[in-house]
Amino acid sequence: MSFLVASALEHFDSHFTPYLHCFQSRTRSVEDTARQYLYGLFQGSRRNLECMAETVADSRYQPLPHMLSESNWDRRAVRRQLVVDANAHFGYPSALLLDESAFGKKGNLSAGVARQWNGRLGKVDNCQVGVFAAVTRDGVASVVDADLYLPETWTKDATRCEAVGGPEEAQAFRTKGEIALDMVMRLRREGLHFSFVAFDGGYGHLPWLLGELDGEGEIFFAEVHSDQAIYLQDPVPTVVARCSPKGRAPRRRQTSAVSLTVAEWAAAPSASAWGRLSIRDGEKGEVMADYLTQRVWVWDGEAPSASRWHLLVRREIDGTKLKFGLSNAKLGASLHRLAEMPGARHFVEQSFREAKSACGMAEYQVRRWQAWHHHMALVMIATMFLAKERMAHRETANLLSCRHLVEIRRHRLPTNIATHEDLAASIIDRHRRRRQAMESAYRKQAAMLSASD
Repeated sequence: MSFLVASALEHFDSHFTPYLHCFQSRTRSVEDTARQYLYGLFQGSRRNLECMAETVADSRYQPLPHMLSESNWDRRAVRRQLVVDANAHFGYPSALLLDESAFGKKGNLSAGVARQWNGRLGKVDNCQVGVFAAVTRDGVASVVDADLYLPETWTKDATRCEAVGGPEEAQAFRTKGEIALDMVMRLRREGLHFSFVAFDGGYGHLPWLLGELDGEGEIFFAEVHSDQAIYLQDPVPTVVARCSPKGRAPRRRQTSAVSLTVAEWAAAPSASAWGRLSIRDGEKGEVMADYLTQRVWVWDGEAPSASRWHLLVRREIDGTKLKFGLSNAKLGASLHRLAEMPGARHFVEQSFREAKSACGMAEYQVRRWQAWHHHMALVMIATMFLAKERMAHRETANLLSCRHLVEIRRHRLPTNIATHEDLAASIIDRHRRRRQAMESAYRKQAAMLSASD
């Protein structure tokens, strides 16, 4: 463990080196500022720009917001390097997890902010929502892609989008499902290795998304809601023959087969049909549950034919709560294999918690579209480092957590405030910036009042 503590700083520098070109252009480089921001994500008790500037050695305040909001460094190149790192350290068969995360906001000026569903709070709230993709294997996960969701109230207001620097391509409305599909296709094109895609019912209830993934040859596991309709026989949807020369010819497909919901189906089998499995080891023992599976047909009333997929039902031991999922895994997939797939989803929530607690994912102080994506790109570099360290030391320190690694870095990294004089200078500088901000606000107010007279 002492060797791990001693080498933590050196390991991070070697991790960051392949990303340096992402922060360089022909005329300028912001790599030093990006490095200081990454240090600030680890070092700060609060990960806002002011605390970073006060904490990280040799850092200044002004370059940090400029690097996030104004500098046009290549976040797409960061993603491509994350793919390289993920392939090298997660390998195959890893899983790609899709999910969203909300970030509460007070005002209405931040890009994409609106009253919308906040899953963390379990209610509609004023927030921004990002769609994320994370790669996971053997209990370790790291986010590799992120896109900010812009509600229709934003994309219908070009002036508002332009005010936050939203590029033209971002101003066309896309649903969260469309963003998620774009991510899967983009990451696959850029060479990310993963054996299947998994997501919750917020995306699993979209039949077109499942159909698109199936058509692209992507194996998926989609959690679905209890009212998901299934057929136990192929419904063979057909267009009814025209019976009169008058009127329009029928075009809509119909079926005489009777559907039932997944909840209705799960209530029918006998107790002996359930199989008990242990999917992984947890801190309080093996994670076990009862499972039930069946090959079923799924048809959304629009597709030319029904799809035959696996239905998996999960029930807590000695409980009544059920979870349902559909998968297009191969015909001979075992019950254990099917049960492992939703089990991987546990780690996307864990990756969000770690990114927020260890790397300040939710503590950004930016409003512009580009700044949000730049912050998330830097957070992903940081979380990939933590994931690599955990996997590298699995045999010698298998309980190593992201929090432990952050504590090691805080211990090893130099700080701006080492003496009483440093602290006094920091407070004076903070007061100076606050005074400038106040004076600027009074000038703007005076100009508005004079213009209204």
